[in-house]
Amino acid sequence: MNKRIAITFTFLLLFAFTQQAQAQQQTLMDNGVTFGGFGGPTVKFSDVAGDLGVWIGGRGGGILIVDRNHAISLGGAGYALVTENRVPDPDFGDAGTDYFALNFYGGFDVEYTNRSWQVVHFTVTSLIGGGGLLIRDRDFDDVDQSPNSYFVFEPGANLEVNFTHFFRVALGLSYRMTSGINRAGFSDGDFSGINGTVSFKFGKFQ
Repeated sequence: MNKRIAITFTFLLLFAFTQQAQAQQQTLMDNGVTFGGFGGPTVKFSDVAGDLGVWIGGRGGGILIVDRNHAISLGGAGYALVTENRVPDPDFGDAGTDYFALNFYGGFDVEYTNRSWQVVHFTVTSLIGGGGLLIRDRDFDDVDQSPNSYFVFEPGANLEVNFTHFFRVALGLSYRMTSGINRAGFSDGDFSGINGTVSFKFGKFQ
């Protein structure tokens, strides 16, 4: 009998100690932080050497939901120029052949979202990474084998609309800054500037 009482008492003591330890311990998850994720395509519109440039790519990452009003996403993004923007140097390449920019960039992407639960809310984004500029002819028969690599930094801001619990659309502006472009008459000024952006996001947001 005494053995059973001792075992029961020991169990109750351990249980009480465990509960007390849990009550005193503070962790990241216990403070209300949860996780989500998203991914989807993005289209950008900007001036490229005096002509309209259209960039198509995508963004994705994990979402750190700090509380009801604040969330931070960490991930990656990448884009490619899909319009035919002519080389500004008239003496470049073969006579009578049109040459165009084949430009792409990407990198680490971070985004802050304020009041994600509201139907319309704002986000602030920032991309830091690098890219490459190649020159091609119209039919891709003649393409540079060694790209002109460059650094890129692109902050931006968006208005985001919650269409469903898992689908959102963001409209915004960003400013792309490049450093290191010097190929076929192109310079950093030809690809740096304001972008209009449309992003489609699918994922778990709450």
